[in-house]
Amino acid sequence: MRDATAAESPYFEVVDSTLMKRVFYIFAALALLSVAISVGGKWLGRAIAMAGYSDDTTVRQIVMGNNLVSVPANFIRFDQARRDGIASRLDLYLRYPEMDGYSAAARDDFNHTTTRKIIFLSFEPRMMSRDMSGRFAPIYSALIEKPGTPGPGDTM
Repeated sequence: MRDATAAESPYFEVVDSTLMKRVFYIFAALALLSVAISVGGKWLGRAIAMAGYSDDTTVRQIVMGNNLVSVPANFIRFDQARRDGIASRLDLYLRYPEMDGYSAAARDDFNHTTTRKIIFLSFEPRMMSRDMSGRFAPIYSALIEKPGTPGPGDTM
């Protein structure tokens, strides 16, 4: 047994144990790792949460062939296409019938948690003299019942 005086002394006895040092180093490393994960999560969190979407409404001027297309950045589907300049193809997505792009309010529609309300559009330069607009009158007009009925979002 120990003396009662040893328990009352103001001095501490240092225990030198290799095992305790290793345990301390492991806890210190885990603490540093959690701080790094926390800082990294705050730094990369917005980019990860956006998942490639953009809520930027800056209008981009994109040239395809002889055509200039002006479209908000949040309508443009791919990140590398969200810039002004020349492009060989432009892919868009928007909500129907609202006809607007990605926003925080529309997040659920774009993440497919609600009904399917997303329209995908692709624009490319004309490859033939008769594209869809040139084929409408001679080919497709006979298949359409006139005068038509109005659809949602003022579409005809």
